[in-house]
Amino acid sequence: MRLSDAMDNFVVGITGASGSIYALRLIEELLRAQKQVTILLTNAGRQVLAFETELTLAENPAECLRQLRHHFAADDLLRHYALNDFFAPVASGSSAPDALVICPCSMGTAGRIAAGLSDNLLERVADVALKENKKLLLVPRETPFNQIHLENLLRLSKAGAQILPAMPGFYQQPQRVEDLVDFVVGKILDNLDVEHQLFKRWGSEK
Repeated sequence: MRLSDAMDNFVVGITGASGSIYALRLIEELLRAQKQVTILLTNAGRQVLAFETELTLAENPAECLRQLRHHFAADDLLRHYALNDFFAPVASGSSAPDALVICPCSMGTAGRIAAGLSDNLLERVADVALKENKKLLLVPRETPFNQIHLENLLRLSKAGAQILPAMPGFYQQPQRVEDLVDFVVGKILDNLDVEHQLFKRWGSEK
């Protein structure tokens, strides 16, 4: 069975690192592919999202869900839970999502996951992904990395996470900022085995 046949339930975590636009584009593509998407927002992630994209979301979970579904023109394929809602289905290994993508992933979030902390729902879902051998994909958007950052990312990689930094390629000759975003999002989708047409692959015809 292909992964694309099995992987239909995704969680996208948005933290306070710069690069919220990557998350929005990723969610668009997952919904386009008819995948179930649960969005988890840290407080810093909500603030940076509003600053970088002008998408201001309410703190109330029900209102935030309504706003998200309106923004993405989505139905019940899109879900959202508060970070203190440990009764959310994704908090348990018995109903673990197929994959968690933290995009963008702040170094604070990476450090707490690397330390095994589960102080909020996003960290708990990351812990569940690791213990249940589900895909955990971290998209850090930080530069430069210090030694602590690198050691935490290495620890997470050894534990089974995949580290995919937001490093766009240029061999597709991008003409717009959106092209750079699509390259990174396309690499994320490749690692989730979700088909897309976001960039030309190396060696393919122009």
